Amino acid sequence: MKISIIAAHPDDEVLGCGGTIARLAGEGHEVSVTILGEGISSRYDQRGDADHEEIEKLHRCSREVAKVLGVRDISIDNFPDNRFDTVPLLDIVKTIEGSLEKSKPDCVFTHHNSDLNMDHVIVHRATLIATRPTQDTPVKTVLSYEVPSSTEWSFQKTEKTFHPSVFIDIGVTLDTKIRAMESYDGERREFPHPRSPEALRAIAFRWGSVAGLGAAEAFELIRHIR
Repeated sequence: MKISIIAAHPDDEVLGCGGTIARLAGEGHEVSVTILGEGISSRYDQRGDADHEEIEKLHRCSREVAKVLGVRDISIDNFPDNRFDTVPLLDIVKTIEGSLEKSKPDCVFTHHNSDLNMDHVIVHRATLIATRPTQDTPVKTVLSYEVPSSTEWSFQKTEKTFHPSVFIDIGVTLDTKIRAMESYDGERREFPHPRSPEALRAIAFRWGSVAGLGAAEAFELIRHIR
């Protein structure tokens, strides 16, 4: 099976489905990752003030993380961090379409549309457009993932909330997910932040308990065609 992970920022792929990526890759499936945003410029007053060396360092981290997780191919684009709403939606859609044309996935994972981060919401919408069920698309399954420190921080006050119905056992790959996240040294945080190792383990244990597993990642099914 071919799987594509669509993420707005470097680290979203790990936070949302790092354990699942490692498990699927370990089972021999082809996993590709598309990261759309450069991931750092929103920390500056003006995007032009961003440190390009820091951006390159972050992207090197993404490539190292891909190796840790067993990702077959990773592409990193340059959309403005936390400013996706300043570019035409079509540009984001076409970038995702280009990535999917290259990887030809059976299954696509993307952001949930309830996230606090607007980039995530836009990527969700763009992915649905890029994976619309035309006769020539290979995509049969689309799922959305949560991102700790974004999905839950909307406090279920959006029109749509995260209601997972698919759970993937990551008991044997949870440590790999934690190790991959620690490679993002500029993105990880100390407990009790949701992006801390302790919190990520707690989230995995919580979803595992929901599904009768030791540790799991949770997903909301958008579409599945058999």
